[in-house]
Amino acid sequence: MRTGIRNFIATAVLISFSTAVFAHRFHAAITDVSMNPRTGNTEIIHTLMTHDIEALLENIVQHPINFNDADDLALLRQYVEKQFFIETKNQQRMKLNWVGIQLDPDSLLIFQEAEQQGIAPESIMHNALLTDFLADQINTTNLHHDGKLSTLIFDRTVHERALAN
Repeated sequence: MRTGIRNFIATAVLISFSTAVFAHRFHAAITDVSMNPRTGNTEIIHTLMTHDIEALLENIVQHPINFNDADDLALLRQYVEKQFFIETKNQQRMKLNWVGIQLDPDSLLIFQEAEQQGIAPESIMHNALLTDFLADQINTTNLHHDGKLSTLIFDRTVHERALAN
């Protein structure tokens, strides 16, 4: 009987370990870009997996990340502003204001906006969020413009895409 219990416990441990290993089999982020008709601002919302961005930042600073800490939040902001930007046809970066974050156990939402500015069709979007850290990271950007939805895909090999068709 003891062998049966031992086998049961060993099987349960292996199942729980394999579930944990396969629980997060992909690395993805979603960015939504849209014009707010009420304010005239272009609003950007990045949705990242909390543990992915924490792991990246912890790898940089070598200590646990606390998004309530001003230094850790500044590190996050610096990283996002380096890895995500939009350039005009003149290769000028759009000024994206940092609005803030919303954190829950599974996802981190990051809010940015360009005040009183739309995105010109000939602009170039650069989205390399987490691709420098996770080889299989896929970033999907949904661009809402003039009542149409365009989806752009970015990964480790493709960081920039033209917005014009």
